[in-house]
Amino acid sequence: MATAVAVKPLAVVGAGVVSAAGYGLAPLGELLRGGAVDAVAPEAGDYPPRAVRTVADFRVADHLGKKGTRYLDRLTSFGLVACKQVLEETGAPQTDEERARTGVVMATNTGSVSSHSALLHDTLAQEKPYQLNPAQFPNTVMNCAAGQVAIRNGLKGLNATVAGGQSAGLFAFRHARIAMTLGRADRLLVGGVEELSGPAAWAWHRTGVLAERAALGEGCAVFVVEEPGERAPLALLLGCEVAYFGPSAEPSGRRHGLAGGLALVIERALERSGVRPEEVDTVSLGATQHIGLNRLEERGVRSALGGLPAPVRVGEVLGETYSASGALQLAALLALWAQEPAGPRTGLVTSIGHDGNVGALVVRRP
Repeated sequence: MATAVAVKPLAVVGAGVVSAAGYGLAPLGELLRGGAVDAVAPEAGDYPPRAVRTVADFRVADHLGKKGTRYLDRLTSFGLVACKQVLEETGAPQTDEERARTGVVMATNTGSVSSHSALLHDTLAQEKPYQLNPAQFPNTVMNCAAGQVAIRNGLKGLNATVAGGQSAGLFAFRHARIAMTLGRADRLLVGGVEELSGPAAWAWHRTGVLAERAALGEGCAVFVVEEPGERAPLALLLGCEVAYFGPSAEPSGRRHGLAGGLALVIERALERSGVRPEEVDTVSLGATQHIGLNRLEERGVRSALGGLPAPVRVGEVLGETYSASGALQLAALLALWAQEPAGPRTGLVTSIGHDGNVGALVVRRP
């Protein structure tokens, strides 16, 4: 196999988080250190008999004001609030040149499921000539969140929405790495977002892929990523590798392929980062609540690293957040690092999906 080309580190200089733990990294760190989020049992008419962990009492107008927020869906609202947090922390671009070189890369799966479902319901249920609310249409577009972030913050750089199911977050970081390497942006807002709704919850429940006690969650994490410079970074992003190991004709072959495939992308990400397997001391896992996939993910990590160092299972405390999980896994690492004494830390964020996608991101504390 050819030697992988080494990558230059990218700096994470800010993070915005909206989750069941609260707003920002600090509440998430406290939760991971032993706090608890009450799992709510929603009304049976809207949700299946499964616990959920929602962003409690969320109203977008409380964060952004009433102007222009009336018809925003929950998913887009999470993205806007997380981006507001991180831009207030790092400073929004001020000049036309800065705005032209600042972009957005957002991970999702299908966009807002609740918006799609509501529009479909009205299409079938409303009397002709179908009295649909035109203000709802923008929410049904998959790139609505990324577009709204750019419009409301005057960001004129590249704008990308990356769909990839469970691994969408790592796909977004991979896309961001490539874009910055090619010189297409100086600064990117990179993250992932997922909302919880009745239709999505029933879909999860009916598939049977989650453990019986697994809760469903929602949230968003967005990071400002740029070339290392004068600003003190929260972390350095090193290698990020993704790959597709599609369904095999034989289930046993697919299981072997997914675990082995994850091991391969981890090894390649470490090689491109200049990191030895024994240097990794923390692994943020993504499939912790998925029946079967959780074992495959751990098997792939053990195969690549020779063990499973200090696993972080953010999905067990925030609930299943699907396409936002990769971004929230990184947020979990940063939140824990912020609460620990200074010292060498090298983290690995991994993802594995039922669709055959896998990914690995190497992160280092500066």
